[in-house]
Amino acid sequence: MHSSGSLIQLDHIRKVFLTDEVETHALADVSFAIADGEFVAISGPSGCGKTTLLSILGLLDTPTDGAYLLAGEAVERLTKAERAKVRNRQIGFIFQAFNLLGEMTVFENVELPLTYRGMSSAERKQRVEAALERVGMSHRIRHFPAQLSGGQQQRVAVARAVAGDPLILLADEPTGNLDSENGEQVMGLLEELHQGGSTICMVTHDPRYALHADREIRLFDGRVAGAPEQ
Repeated sequence: MHSSGSLIQLDHIRKVFLTDEVETHALADVSFAIADGEFVAISGPSGCGKTTLLSILGLLDTPTDGAYLLAGEAVERLTKAERAKVRNRQIGFIFQAFNLLGEMTVFENVELPLTYRGMSSAERKQRVEAALERVGMSHRIRHFPAQLSGGQQQRVAVARAVAGDPLILLADEPTGNLDSENGEQVMGLLEELHQGGSTICMVTHDPRYALHADREIRLFDGRVAGAPEQ
């Protein structure tokens, strides 16, 4: 499982939170690999460590112990500035709450992460338009988030994540704020992106949506369910 060709490789990841002298073991001992082009669902009950794990995968948080290789690079050796650069260029985030900026148009929301790359405005425009085309939202390019339905907002959020052509898309409960019809549409969109070559890691508590993935990694009490005790 831990081949050198893995896009992501986690080895014995632990995450301990210290609050008021109480230790909370959010992740006890997590090891797995994700291959380039794979669609993986991370599932499990509330409080099992799913969001903590996604934060570590997305370089928003650091593990207490263990090794994380992203495209063969040891993430723990990166400086804060290097981590921010990797996050911006190699990781696309899709959040449950969409996280669109209300005062910006659809175009501007999708363009924003690209402005940190020193890209020409012409290249940014081309990437934004192509990403919105992929998610079927080209006709809403000048609209503001408040003028869109929840399903449309999530489509824009997906466009923002893919516009930078990241190595991996990290989706945190991407259907959590949507009704079942819009949820299925967003899952269909993720499947299309996967078929187009995107590597996707999605956190979900809904077994129906986990079925869309190639493989499911179940977390329980901060461990991969079924993994041997160390």
